[in-house]
Formats: sequence, structure tokens, C-alpha cells
Amino acid sequence: MSVACCVPVVECVYCLGCVRWVWKKFLYTAGRESENWGLAIASEFEPVPRFCRYIMAVYEDDIRNPISTPPGGYGIDPDWVIVKKSHEDTQGKVSPYLIYVDHQNTDIVVAIRGLNMAKDSDFLVLLDDKLGQAEFDGGYVHNGLLKAAEWVWEAESQLLRELVERHPDYTLTFAGHSLGAGVVTLLTMLTVKNREKLGLLDRKRIRCFAIAPTRCVSLNLAVRYADIINSVVLQDDFLPRTTVALEHAFKSLLCFPCLMCIMCLKDTFTMEEKMLKDPRRLYAPGRLYHIIVRKPFSSANIKPIVRTAIPVDGRFEHIVLSCNMTSDHGILRILTESQRTIDLMLERHQSTDSMNIPEQQRMERRDSLAKEHMEEHKAALQRAVALDVPQAYSPSAYGTFRNIEEGPDFGKPGESSLTISQKRRESWDELAGRLFLDR
Repeated sequence: MSVACCVPVVECVYCLGCVRWVWKKFLYTAGRESENWGLAIASEFEPVPRFCRYIMAVYEDDIRNPISTPPGGYGIDPDWVIVKKSHEDTQGKVSPYLIYVDHQNTDIVVAIRGLNMAKDSDFLVLLDDKLGQAEFDGGYVHNGLLKAAEWVWEAESQLLRELVERHPDYTLTFAGHSLGAGVVTLLTMLTVKNREKLGLLDRKRIRCFAIAPTRCVSLNLAVRYADIINSVVLQDDFLPRTTVALEHAFKSLLCFPCLMCIMCLKDTFTMEEKMLKDPRRLYAPGRLYHIIVRKPFSSANIKPIVRTAIPVDGRFEHIVLSCNMTSDHGILRILTESQRTIDLMLERHQSTDSMNIPEQQRMERRDSLAKEHMEEHKAALQRAVALDVPQAYSPSAYGTFRNIEEGPDFGKPGESSLTISQKRRESWDELAGRLFLDR
């Protein structure tokens, strides 16, 4: 009887908690996350629309006879496409992709498309995210995306080596959208760890553009690879902010209150400090570029701006409730807004050119930007040290993924607790030293 009397009280407390959470969410706007970030300039953001076009070209069965092209076309010369693989070619192990030698921009591009809602294999890749299942380079990564990246590496590493050696002045760029963004992130990390297989390729010649990425790497990896991996997020995009297990999210699509309930409980009872110290919690990778195209609580477009940073805390931790949270994830929408943004940037740049700034001064500005990015990267590593971000050795029941079901979650067979403890004490300073020595 007494237990039955408590049920209404518990329901009222729960409903009040949900109402409070929803109210805070409606007051939360995307611009708040990046309001203290610096502004990106045209030279660093210029490749984004081009890579969006390359990714969209993967959707075509025949690039020479495209069915539907975006405004401005794909910007691809079909004769320069070296490889183009479909779902049948990859046997569902990874989304379709192409390898393109962009002679005009001195670039070797690997572009991977996003999730195909009609393909079960894509869902299997995305939902293969068991807690602690995939360790990589001192951190944790999305297991399904890692296996997809390994498949591409095994299939194409020899070809990439031939292309890199044939074009020694070209950059090797990995670009992907949504599911493909997660794959290219881990493919980039695999390439960096196996540069000797590409003829000792210089780290500075490798870069990655993850467009609207899923959360796929632990915090230490997200910061450490920020010098070569760039994530592009359009204003309210939901996927880089989705902290619940993707399996639960997709299962809840037909039960939106269930998804809201899960998110409410996680946001209410999880402290930010606990999030940062959870070694298995996954994040959007690398340097972040946030495209702002609307005012808060408004559908009217404004002059777009792009903010950029390598944040340690505050890496898109909260879902933004808006009518654009799903449409901002679409590759065509991102292409449209990024092209509008770069056009405005270039217009401002041209007005600056009319002031006859000497070429020497422009070169100094480019060198200064590269130095600023390096200093920002080092500062992010130091910030991670200050926040005591782990190297992903301590067990945790909280995270983006489900609880581990069996066995110890760290250490290898035969390792003593002393060995594991020594691994834990390895500092971020040592990691940073190895990172910058590798360049």
C-alpha cells in the first residue's frame, strides 16, 4: 500500500524533471557552443564545398551521365576518377566510395558517402558500437567504423602508395559525410599510424574533412589528431551531438518520447566532469568548424559565419531542439550553406585585395595562421592535461555506448597491475612530444 502511494509522487518528480529539461533545451541555441571560438578564414574553409561535391558524386552510378547534379555540378573530371566502388563491390563492409586525383588542386582524394537508409549493411556498421570493444592508439573508437576503415585500408593502401609516389607534391585527403565521415576519420588515423606503407608519407601531407560526423573517437584521440582532422558541423545538426548509443537512438525513432526520456536522464544525472573523465565516451573528431547561418529562434537566414576551435570541453555536448536539427545534417544543405559562406568570405577577401596588400604580407599571414593552429593544438593538449582527461585505461559504466558484457575492459592477458598502472601514468606531455616529433 505504501509503495503504491509513492508511485504518483515519483511520476510527478519525473515529469517535473522532464519539463525542466525540455524548457532548458528550448532555450539552448547552437551558437552558444561556439560563441567564444575564433572565426575561420577563406583559405582554410575553401575546400569544404569542393569536398561536399566529391562526396555527392559517389551517389551517382555513372559520373559521366549524372542523374541529379547539385548547383554548380560535381566539379569532377571523370577521367581522373581512379576507383569508384558500390555497395556490391564492398560487400556491405563500408559505404560506397571513390578515389579521385584532383590535378587542378594537387590533391589525392578518398571520398566516402553517408548512410543509405535502404541498406541494412550501413546500419550494421553504424550500430556496431559496443562499449570498450575497439581500442586504438591509446584511446577508444567506434568499433564498426574502425572495421570499415580497415577494410578500405586493406583494399586500397597499395593503390594509394602508387598515387602518392607518382604525385609527390600532392596532398592525400580523406573526406566523408555522416557515416562516411566516421570512416574517413578512422581511415586517416590508420594512415598516420601506417605511413611507412605509403613510402614514409609526411604527416603534413595527410588531412581529413569529416562533414557532419558521428561521434567516433575518445576525447584524447579527438584532440591529438586535431592537426590533420577537421569536422564541419552546420548549425543545429543532431548527429555530432547524439551522445546516446546510436542503437538506442535508431530504435527510438518510432518512439520519440523514449528517446527524449533516455536523453533527459543522461543529461540530468551526468556531471560534465564525469563526462570528461570517461575514457570511452566518444566525440566529434579533430578541429571543429561550426557554420552559423540563422539567428536563434528564427528560420530567417543571416550572413553566415564559420567559427573554429579545438575545444576540449564543450565539443557539441547538447542536442539543439529546432526544426532544422535533421535538415542541417543533409549533405546538399551543407554544400549550399558552405558555398554561400565561402562566397561571402571570398567577396570580403577580394575587397581586401583591392587595397593592394603586398604578396609578402599575404604569405606572412598564411604562415602566421599555420603557427596559430599549431599553438592552438598545443594549448588544447595542455588543457586536456589540466582537466585530467584519461588515456582510456580506467573502466567506466557511463559513456556513449552500452555497458561491457564480459571480461576485463583494460589490459592484456599476462599484464600485471603494475604494468597497467605505469601505462595509466603516461602523461599527455609525453603523448604530445611523440606527436610533434612524428611530423
